[in-house]
Amino acid sequence: MHNRDAVFLEDLCPKLRVRRWRKSLHGFTGESCIYCGKPSESIDHVLPRSKGGLSITENCVPACLSCNGDKSDKEAFDWYRRQRFYDPRRAMAIRAWMDGDLRLALRLLQWAQPDEMQKVKASTENKDQNWSLLVA
Repeated sequence: MHNRDAVFLEDLCPKLRVRRWRKSLHGFTGESCIYCGKPSESIDHVLPRSKGGLSITENCVPACLSCNGDKSDKEAFDWYRRQRFYDPRRAMAIRAWMDGDLRLALRLLQWAQPDEMQKVKASTENKDQNWSLLVA
């Protein structure tokens, strides 16, 4: 049997791929809103779909329902600068995310909210240890 003959579950159920992608976006930020830091419950398009934004990783960020609803179809940086919870480190993280540099974006988020990101890092390390135990 050749690799091209295989049928993958994601090919049969495209929604599964989307669900995993959305979950991975939330996982990057430790399930916190990229704008305010509260728990994220939705995915926001930085450049709104109504203005030509695509549903790709560089344009989609985890957001809480209040930020996502309040931003609506406004330009993200203009809207974010007017918020009382504005943090220039988070703004730089959003810009890095849009540029496709997720590593820099996560570093900036860690700088903006160190205690939350430490919990994410610790839980990721625990998962890695659990995998190594399962493999051994």
